[in-house]
Amino acid sequence: MTTTNADQLDRPPVHALLADGTTVCIRPVVPGDHDQLEGLYAEMCPENLRLRFFAASRRSGAMAADRACAPSRTGHRALLAEMQGRVIGLAEYEGGDVAGDGADSAEISVAVADGLHHRGVGTLLVEHLVSAARAEGITAFTADALSENHEILRLFGDLGLRVTRRFDGPEVRCTVALDEDDAYLSAVEVRGLRAGVASLQALLRPDVVAVVGAGRKPGSVGRAILHHLHSGGFTRRLFAVNPSATSILGVPCHPSVTALPRTPDLVVVAVPAAAVPVTAEECGEAGVRAVLVVTAGLDADQAQALRSACRTHGMRLVGPNCLGIVNTEPELKLDATFAAGHPRPGTAGVAVQSGGIGIALLDGLSRLGIGVSSFASLGDKYDVSGNDMLQWWESDGRTGLALLHLESFGNPRAFSRTARRATRRMPVLTVDAGRTDAGRRAAASHTAAAATRTMTRQALFTQAGITATRSVGELLETAALLDSQPLPEGSRVTIVTNAGGAGVLTADACAEAGLTLPTFTPATTDDLLAVLPEGAAVGNPIDATAAVTEEQLGTCVDRLMRCAGIDAVLVALVPTAVAEATGDDLVRALTRAPGRRARPVAVVRLEQDRSVELLPAADGGTIPAYAEPHAAARALAHAAHRAAWLARPAGTVPDLTDVDTRRAHEITEEFLRTHPDGGWLDPRTCADLLSCYAVPQIPWSWAETEDQAVLAADRLRGFDGRVVMKAHWPGLVHKSQQHAIHLDLRGDAQVRAAFRDLDTRFADLMTGVVLQPLADRGTELFAGVVQDEVFGPLILFGLGGTATEVLADHAARLAPLTDHDVHDLITSPRCAPLLSGAHGSAPVDLEDLEQLLLRLSRLAADLPQLAEADFNPVLATPGQITVLDARIRLLPRRPHDPHLRRLR
Repeated sequence: MTTTNADQLDRPPVHALLADGTTVCIRPVVPGDHDQLEGLYAEMCPENLRLRFFAASRRSGAMAADRACAPSRTGHRALLAEMQGRVIGLAEYEGGDVAGDGADSAEISVAVADGLHHRGVGTLLVEHLVSAARAEGITAFTADALSENHEILRLFGDLGLRVTRRFDGPEVRCTVALDEDDAYLSAVEVRGLRAGVASLQALLRPDVVAVVGAGRKPGSVGRAILHHLHSGGFTRRLFAVNPSATSILGVPCHPSVTALPRTPDLVVVAVPAAAVPVTAEECGEAGVRAVLVVTAGLDADQAQALRSACRTHGMRLVGPNCLGIVNTEPELKLDATFAAGHPRPGTAGVAVQSGGIGIALLDGLSRLGIGVSSFASLGDKYDVSGNDMLQWWESDGRTGLALLHLESFGNPRAFSRTARRATRRMPVLTVDAGRTDAGRRAAASHTAAAATRTMTRQALFTQAGITATRSVGELLETAALLDSQPLPEGSRVTIVTNAGGAGVLTADACAEAGLTLPTFTPATTDDLLAVLPEGAAVGNPIDATAAVTEEQLGTCVDRLMRCAGIDAVLVALVPTAVAEATGDDLVRALTRAPGRRARPVAVVRLEQDRSVELLPAADGGTIPAYAEPHAAARALAHAAHRAAWLARPAGTVPDLTDVDTRRAHEITEEFLRTHPDGGWLDPRTCADLLSCYAVPQIPWSWAETEDQAVLAADRLRGFDGRVVMKAHWPGLVHKSQQHAIHLDLRGDAQVRAAFRDLDTRFADLMTGVVLQPLADRGTELFAGVVQDEVFGPLILFGLGGTATEVLADHAARLAPLTDHDVHDLITSPRCAPLLSGAHGSAPVDLEDLEQLLLRLSRLAADLPQLAEADFNPVLATPGQITVLDARIRLLPRRPHDPHLRRLR
């Protein structure tokens, strides 16, 4: 371990939430904190001092402050919790086998100010220490405590980590294993969920609201928001802040926030940009818990001042540059927006960054009758994010459908875990915005060229179970079906139509959306023909003809609901003058069905004006009606994908054997010491790093001269007599494009000729050659990883060889890969049938292929310094999986714990 106090100073302070939603600053201890730390202990009651130090000694507190602020030393780290400038907690560890428990353990101590117990101060500090200790190679914490110190014992026991206790008279020795597993991450998530929801109470369920910037004359944004709050029937206390008025729109007005008769929970800030920081600071000093800043156009200094005021005073912030927030709970009726009208109360939670998109979604959901439970226009998203809103919707007891339109992700890995949990409870839909910004990286590897931000976002959505649509219209169309209909069990759809042409269009739309149209058994065909008019054709689509009556259509659909092998029914109708039944009559046949159907039913009405409507049904439910077949088919496909995602259990990250993480860190650190700017690993270092993860590599030898190349070839000819020679120099990636490779070399003469050719053409570049035995025939694959600055490591897999970038047959998932993710990676590319033995060929070793991808994922998760890894080709045969060529690029990056609780 090499941790020092100097190392701590490089780590910036972070803000995080306590259990009650209060914001605290977590930062390293510095020498200037000595007096405050000594005061922390001086203010403790004798009983707490006794439990902390085994004796009620004030001197012990002074010594603890001395130790925490002492000059830097190996293996020591101290963090404090600070609330509005006051130190309220301290946690530290001392490593280096000071307690005799092994060089990989460290002794931990925790202290929390009197009066602040049971608010999660100690737990939050320990979580941050756990993250720091893991990064330093510490595998366990130890602590001695009095057996009667129930609070510290409960703190360790509730962490979610494995704890063992050894009692010795009145004392107990606790050992906390720091293994990161899903149980610990889940425990941290639960604590984060509770803290996050508590912090949003003042924002989304305020008892007192004030609007700063509401003018006396119409036309200002502040006045519009005040009007919305007042006219929307806000049931709690409402004030306006304006030094030039005593009342605006009938709402009491006061000259400043500090002059209000009650401290607001929420303040809406609608003042010019220059006045925003001062207003935020005034709110903080008054004790306000949340601010909504609708003002746009803040410069960098104003933005930083706003952030600082909110963090210093522990206020949650929505905005700036936003439309506002809504909570339609009947007992609250909070509408703090400047939209044209009030949204309809309902069950959809909505979070957007764009105010215009927000208005479109509010209007669309209200028109459909789905309505809104709560809404947040996040704007520039300085603080409150989509992750926060998902947590709120999980817990509010009202939201059954979540709609997101996010242009950026603050912490995608935390968002992914939250979304995976939330999507098990409710559909989460988003618009995959920015798809055309391919943003191919400038780096030179196949992996980097293949990885795009679009691919990364899609991987996030897929793994989290989020339904990603391509437009706001498609979002609303899908929401209409998911809100009104049960999920299908699969993707098998039956089409019923009263016009053959409409049936053909609908069938094409279903096929293009990935749905299947099953054929009927003879018994089912006879059953349906018995209830349909003469001339009906019972294929799929079912052409019920223009003569079908309301009763006949309703009976046909009811029988299809009971038919095996069908997951959904799509009814395509056009108005005709042939039958007595009008178009409305035929639609009524579907809405009059007794009781809720067990399978989804949707209608296509080609004459319909709006893209989607929800038609009221006799049972109190609704049926979605679409203006064109593709909209209905897309919505059904999204529903089928959601059903499939819910049907399989959550994946797990498999344990791997033969992994030497410590050695991998040593290799990485040694390379970066000699290459401080990073770079591509040389073949020997690359092979050493891959061996730490038992990645299967073809045998190889290194040569720097012609004679060495001949000797190396002789050693390798024991495989089949033929060898491959590859030139190497720092930065060389595409050997084939540079013609820096010779294949199928036989005999010493060919080896010498090949070396001389490479040495002549690349004399100023080449540092040596790699020789390998010529590989057997097999399927050439590609696997790689790119470390995305925002999303983390992205694993790519697909068809390899020289056609990797030309064919672009790739799939991608974010690390760490679960067993399900690996299966999806292997089965998603178009080349997947080749791996399973298509056209009579033998299947490749799929188990070893899964192992390769899992080991690549572990490598990426362990090493944040890994910028790129490129395995191309990977030879897949029935007997084995072998990496024939590997390239790895490292960059000097600090470890980052994506699951550590902290605010943006």
